[in-house]
Amino acid sequence: MLDFFYKNRGQIFSLTLEHLWLVGVAIAIAIAVGVPLGILVSRKAWLHKPVLGTANVLQTIPSLALFGFLLPAPWLGERADRLAIVALVLYALLPIVRNTYTGILGIDPAVKEAALGMGMTDGELLAHVELPLGAPVILAGIRIATVTAIGVATIAAAIGAGGLGELIFRGVAMVNNQLILAGALPAALLAIVADLGLGALENRLRVRK
Repeated sequence: MLDFFYKNRGQIFSLTLEHLWLVGVAIAIAIAVGVPLGILVSRKAWLHKPVLGTANVLQTIPSLALFGFLLPAPWLGERADRLAIVALVLYALLPIVRNTYTGILGIDPAVKEAALGMGMTDGELLAHVELPLGAPVILAGIRIATVTAIGVATIAAAIGAGGLGELIFRGVAMVNNQLILAGALPAALLAIVADLGLGALENRLRVRK
């Protein structure tokens, strides 16, 4: 097995970079959309059920089915990587939106009242109180989204989006356990590293809090 990894190290490394690119772009977009959306939901209570309900429904759709639903879209269907990134963003939104909402609402109301009593505007309250104090919970959502995206991204190879899933699907087709492991082990390692790294950062923020 080690000999197989060594002989194919170039291809495995290249596909690992593709995998990281898909996940990295998707998580960056999910954070850019999900955190502001979570803040908005925390401000507008009536948005809670429709926004989180929609995100929950998206989570229940099997990944291959979601790729199939998105495939006919004119702009997305032209490029498999675009389609894969959009699907990963949709899967990542729920934990990010939910944890942003929970992190902000979980702050002691007395702290908010004290900040407002000092003359802070709503924007200042958000920037200097709510986001710093809610950061550990928000980061926990990002950690869950990232680990999930690394796993789901392996399915993206089914539509030609690249990544480590290519080795897994090729190995399944050829009944070759070495190929399957060549895709599965690096993907699992990426998930573990992401979980440990973001978990350590989350704990550090909790200590500072």
